[in-house]
Amino acid sequence: MGECVGSTRFMAAAAAHAKGGDGDGDGDGGAGSDACNSLHRRVDPPASGGVLSWIAVLIWLGAIHFNTIVGLVVLANLRRAWAIAVMGLYLLLMVLPAHHESPLGRKVATFICKYAPKHFPIRLHVDDIKSFDLSKAYVFAVEPHSILPIGIISLCHYTGYMPFTKIRALASSAVFATPILRHIWTWLGLVPASRKTFGKLLNDGYSCIVVPGGVQECLYMEHGHEVVFLKKRFGFVRVAIETGAPLVPVFCFGQTEAYKWWKPKGELYAKLSRAIGFTPLVFWGMYGSPVPCQQEMYVAVGNPIEVTKTSQPSREEVANVLEKFIVALQELFEKHKAAAGYKDTMLHVY
Repeated sequence: MGECVGSTRFMAAAAAHAKGGDGDGDGDGGAGSDACNSLHRRVDPPASGGVLSWIAVLIWLGAIHFNTIVGLVVLANLRRAWAIAVMGLYLLLMVLPAHHESPLGRKVATFICKYAPKHFPIRLHVDDIKSFDLSKAYVFAVEPHSILPIGIISLCHYTGYMPFTKIRALASSAVFATPILRHIWTWLGLVPASRKTFGKLLNDGYSCIVVPGGVQECLYMEHGHEVVFLKKRFGFVRVAIETGAPLVPVFCFGQTEAYKWWKPKGELYAKLSRAIGFTPLVFWGMYGSPVPCQQEMYVAVGNPIEVTKTSQPSREEVANVLEKFIVALQELFEKHKAAAGYKDTMLHVY
């Protein structure tokens, strides 16, 4: 199958493909051509040096390191009035409402989604855009989690790579108790990952982006290999069956190299990680900063896996669909790893 390169009219062409139409055609080879069902979208790094990209990435991801530094400084100066004031401000930011559709939020989200992908850059490849129906809700199950699943920005509405306007991403509830980060990620369209929220969004017609391996996947991360934690992840499959939403395998190549990282080893560390629900580790980006390395990412989107809507699926039904998803993800990985520049990389499934 040939490769279609997205143009400035990507959205219109993608929508035409998804509806089964011819598209409006382009001078650079036909994102709207009937002979080509795949779509490929690439954003090259800006020639100006990427100052706006750095700013966008810092706003998007920098709050994690910033909060850590502020917390350590405040703890070291608890007897000072300014430290108490900063602590009070942070407590306020933890409860201050964050609204996805606020005017400020839309501006910040648009800025991040416009410039942040150019930092890496990110390439998005959709195997068969005609297999999607824009009137349906899908579960885009993205792997791996890595340090942070930053590749999901390629699927967000404000980025505009995909023709879906009703799409939200689910993230750990810990994010939404974190000052500054909770507002920024809410503005980007993220919501707490709960079964109730997940099901409601799908029933309301919103496609959902999930990272089923979750933060626990970090426990299995290895240098030099891609690792996913899926064999016991039945929840996302169950919700997809209950709502009748097709599952879409997505793999992000290069994401695991966006950050340098170190974590302890041993059974005690593993038990602690399971007990607290996440994997404590040290990570850093360019020059030791929170800005991830300029590692090109290749996001491969596979074909939807249709499911039969069942209000109370059995364990066997859920397990069978999960197995289909794992096989599809492995096939997607093998199909694209050479094009992504990882032909010798192995995928380990736990």
